[in-house]
Amino acid sequence: MTGDGRRATGDGRRATGEPPAVLFAARSQNALHRLLDTLPVFAGDDRLRRWFTLVPGSDFSLDALDAIERAGGRTIPWSQATGRSFALVVAASPKGGLRALRGPLALLPHGAGFNKSIPGEGTEDSASGLDPAHLLLPDGAPLADLYAFAHPSHVSRLAAADPHAATRSKVVGDPLLERFLDADSADRRDRYRAALRTGARRLIVLLSTWGRESLLRRRPSLPAELAAALPYDEYQLALVVHPNERVHFGTLDLEQHLDPARRAGLILPAAYEEWASVAVAADLLVSDHGSAALYAAALDRPLLGAYDGGDELLPGSPMATLLDRVPRLGPDPSDAPRAVAEALRGHRPGSVRPLTDTVFAEHGHGLERLREELYALLGLEPPALPARPRPLPDPSPPPTPPSAFAVRVRHDTDGVIRVTRHPAHLVPSPQQPIHHLAAETDRAGTRDTQGAALLYRRADGPGPAHGDTVVRTADAWTYRTLEEHPGGRRTAAVAVSATHCLLRIRTGPLLSARIEPCPVPEGLVYADPAAVLSAVHAALLAAGDGPPPGSLTCAIGDRRFAVRLSPASSDEAAVPV
Repeated sequence: MTGDGRRATGDGRRATGEPPAVLFAARSQNALHRLLDTLPVFAGDDRLRRWFTLVPGSDFSLDALDAIERAGGRTIPWSQATGRSFALVVAASPKGGLRALRGPLALLPHGAGFNKSIPGEGTEDSASGLDPAHLLLPDGAPLADLYAFAHPSHVSRLAAADPHAATRSKVVGDPLLERFLDADSADRRDRYRAALRTGARRLIVLLSTWGRESLLRRRPSLPAELAAALPYDEYQLALVVHPNERVHFGTLDLEQHLDPARRAGLILPAAYEEWASVAVAADLLVSDHGSAALYAAALDRPLLGAYDGGDELLPGSPMATLLDRVPRLGPDPSDAPRAVAEALRGHRPGSVRPLTDTVFAEHGHGLERLREELYALLGLEPPALPARPRPLPDPSPPPTPPSAFAVRVRHDTDGVIRVTRHPAHLVPSPQQPIHHLAAETDRAGTRDTQGAALLYRRADGPGPAHGDTVVRTADAWTYRTLEEHPGGRRTAAVAVSATHCLLRIRTGPLLSARIEPCPVPEGLVYADPAAVLSAVHAALLAAGDGPPPGSLTCAIGDRRFAVRLSPASSDEAAVPV
């Protein structure tokens, strides 16, 4: 008999002799995701039947059933779930009508660190997830048969609030952290970055929790501001949005709000699993007071704080301490490049690990510990094979790059041409004048192509002509493009590959540009040829009516790419585009 009268059969079966059923009770999509991370605990066990139900009462339950279906889980309506017994009930939030369910209850936290107090919910100033108002039954008995925590300090915090409930607490680690740690190998991180097409850029990930103090509510323009301020060829941006915040905005409104940043290349990963892959791939994370940043800190990633204070973050909590220790991203968008660069340069490996060691325990074998406790409640021997975290999936490719760029060019004293590109639809700082506009002709709108000094396209590659189809050559396409865009000193160019471009100015012959990759300790870095074409365009303008230079060096960020210019051969002129 459990503490509040629920009956465990001792062999994990209902009195009818049916196979033992485990019920995953989720109140929101975020809670469901936490439950899905525990599934490896039961992997390989054909004795069990797994069911999911939606606990009523949350404003953020709208997408939870869809998430269950995407996971392939079998659902049972709440009205039926409360009318039968289960061998085990697993939940990741103490809120809602869990007391109506019959069977031993295991309660997991739905975040890391217990950092927030939600105004208007439960006991004032009590940590959400550790509030006795939700963890105890009306008669004062513990709600759960097992309180599973990530660290002994969480047990101590519960004991201070209710010693009786603390006697049912066990430290089992954090299932999501197990997945992070498993994914944080050099090979898998490189795999995620390749899927994101990050290249040699620095991946900056914004983390937004939910509620009125979230990054997305407090600083709604930050994604677009960073996309405008950070050079495109040096930085890639992603935004992780809490599932509750997605429900609050709705898919359409969220996509509309983020459209300017997404057209600049912002990645918006899926709310389950994919966001974690993107966080593992990150070079730096910008966070509000949501606990997702603690996982990044556990991986020793550089962090920038972007929380302006409020009523939710508990003083002295792990997130409050973390935000006190990391540099802050101020409100001035023009200061973002300096703040990001300094955070990357000033990061001291291991500096926040002592803090995360107070949040997470049982590193590397948390699933085994959780399995022991859950199977004890089931009254069954666990499977013989060890529990292993499921690998995080490869993230989806990002949106296509911007179709037009505002390009700044600087001719250094050593002859190097430095190129900085920003998405043209995001107005850059007027203090830094634009040298020219570059537009990809088959993707950009008429307004951009009419104003562009560099008109380019990427070659489709050789292919046979079908019927009366005309395969236009690089020579013909560049000539026709300049005819269709009269006026001004324009350059028309074809990016044949990462190392080869063909181009011409209005009065000149077709030229061939060969681009050398930049050697780095890890290997070779290849530039986006469209960025190098801006340097070539600037060099041709500087040459005026004189002969084009035979070579030049294009600098993009801290990398340099040597370029050789020569008249195009007849074979090069015939390259199909």
